[in-house]
Amino acid sequence: MESFVGRLKSLDAYPKTLEDFRVKTFSGAAVSIAAVTFILWLFFAELFIYLGHDVQPQLLVDTSRGEKLRINMDVTFHNLPCGYLSVDAMDISGDHQLDVDHNIFKQRLNSHGGAIAANVIKQEKIGPTAEVDTGKPKSTSCYGAAPDPCNTCDEILEAYRKKGWAAKPEEYEQCEREGYNQRMQEQAGEGCKVYGFLEVNKVAGNFHFAPGKSFQQHHMHVHDLQPFRNMKFNLSHTITRLSFGLEYPGIINPLDNTIRPAEKSHGMYQYFLKVVPTDYRSLSGELVTTNQFSVTEHFKSTGGDGHGLPGIFFMYELSPIRVKYVESKKSFAHFLTGVCAIIGGVFTVAGILDSFIYTSIKSLKKKVELGKAI
Repeated sequence: MESFVGRLKSLDAYPKTLEDFRVKTFSGAAVSIAAVTFILWLFFAELFIYLGHDVQPQLLVDTSRGEKLRINMDVTFHNLPCGYLSVDAMDISGDHQLDVDHNIFKQRLNSHGGAIAANVIKQEKIGPTAEVDTGKPKSTSCYGAAPDPCNTCDEILEAYRKKGWAAKPEEYEQCEREGYNQRMQEQAGEGCKVYGFLEVNKVAGNFHFAPGKSFQQHHMHVHDLQPFRNMKFNLSHTITRLSFGLEYPGIINPLDNTIRPAEKSHGMYQYFLKVVPTDYRSLSGELVTTNQFSVTEHFKSTGGDGHGLPGIFFMYELSPIRVKYVESKKSFAHFLTGVCAIIGGVFTVAGILDSFIYTSIKSLKKKVELGKAI
């Protein structure tokens, strides 16, 4: 039995020394304190990683078809009135959305950027227009653009738009009666905040903000700038928000909080967007289907000579590659393995370092003593 115990003791990988033969040194204490401090720092770093989560990206071929693309926007024009602005969208499938007003809102701003007359815009869109009684018979002429009658200024402008003719609101009795020209003059010097969202086909296309009434003529997209002739447009703007679809943790929209002062009075701000379909699956299993994008921008001067439409244009195209992000969390066994590796590794390195320092000091002392003896 004793021989068996003796053989078993020979397998001890951690032999002990007597307390009387142990030497405690200052360098050993310093190395021990440094090792414990380093272990604690690495432990809390490992704990932080364990309590958090990791996001693993995957690249897939985008096979989605026939879906809609939601474009969220919040753009402020510092020196362009709401009455001048038109929001349009079109794509390569031939779908056109002209002067969009559903799900798009315009807030008038004063010269200092403060909101004004929110209810007035609402009345102008959906409410009756106040008329000035001149005592004369009310004209219902469409001025040759369409068969009579045209009872309102908007009906005349729409008739001219469909005909592809340039309208002159200051010459139409209905526009004068409704105070159209007066409203346009009152808004001069104001700014406009345009916010809301567009829903477009999930194909390449563009949407833009530009002055003038928009219409299609001979399969071309045209803006009627006749009411604003001889006028300079200040297109300085701030893009507070621009995104495609829903938000997910960690998403970066590169155009958010972008400020662009007007370089010239007439010009086109062009933003070329590469939209990448994106899926994000959280730890709970919830799947968010959305998009992220990259951007390249360019400014093109139009010179105010009628060649080129002043405005802000966003040209986007869809990537054929879909990115999928999946949240994952480390297991407790992985955390425990990491902690053991930290403790064992640091103490091993600390032991080697302590042994090296102790041996070096001991050797140095011997040389000093030998020198004194000589």
